[in-house]
Amino acid sequence: GTRYLKFAALPSESKSFEKVKRTMHVWLFAASPALRLAPPMMQLGAAPTGVTPVSTGRYAGGVVPTNAPPTADSSILVQGGSLRTWSYRSPLVEQVQVVLSTEGRPLDADIELWHGPDNTPCKMRVYVENGQLRPFSAVIETPRGPNTVAIRNIGQIEFPIAANVVADNVDYPSTECTASSMTIQGGALRTYPFDPSVDSVQVLLKTDGRPLNARIELLQGPNNNKQVIELYTEDGCDRPFFCILETPGSGNVVRVVNTAPVEFPMAAAVVPHSINQDMSAGAILGGDVVIGGDIGW
Repeated sequence: GTRYLKFAALPSESKSFEKVKRTMHVWLFAASPALRLAPPMMQLGAAPTGVTPVSTGRYAGGVVPTNAPPTADSSILVQGGSLRTWSYRSPLVEQVQVVLSTEGRPLDADIELWHGPDNTPCKMRVYVENGQLRPFSAVIETPRGPNTVAIRNIGQIEFPIAANVVADNVDYPSTECTASSMTIQGGALRTYPFDPSVDSVQVLLKTDGRPLNARIELLQGPNNNKQVIELYTEDGCDRPFFCILETPGSGNVVRVVNTAPVEFPMAAAVVPHSINQDMSAGAILGGDVVIGGDIGW
């Protein structure tokens, strides 16, 4: 199907004619109808039986209720030194729960709540010695949307964290927790020791509308911090702080420090959340040794 043309030229014009001849030969070869192919097209075959074909329409985003606790698949990996955000435009989202964990490595993160430009009504610094044994779980109040939760992994690149922020099925303080609040004056602290059978504890901090500045420490042994939370909230009544601390093992003590001046007291409640009933089932008074407290706390 290729067409060739023959030309005759004078000897003096042989060089220039040869150049024109080569150019014409390449152009005619490329323009040959036999070599012009149709552009490639993607072909969609019929979907197999029982499989729904993929739609080519536009997708719309939104918050999908799960009605189930957070799973590992819904977590987002936050590498060391990076930042991830979760935005909630709906004013109906009044609370979100933040869950941070690792694969057994230390966890060091900054959590901030952004409400409008240059407005951070709540922020906290979180450190956990072992993010797999003691994952961090806290509830952040988000009234009057839109709100954005920002999580920054301030650890090294070798220590990624798995972050998950959900707006459904958040944890709430129990009736015992809300009824057992005690006042902690500015600059003061309180300690709460727990029995080895207590697997986790609830921590609730609030004020009468004043700013809330506190530090929550989970100790296991003398000056051995397993988990530390440094908290700031601009309004402890409108935005109280609630979290659940995992307390595996024995000798666990929760220490709550009011880092604000004496003019800013706060109310704190620390009570057991889950108790392992099987831990002290085989213990005998006068025989086995129970470390950390009496049997049947």
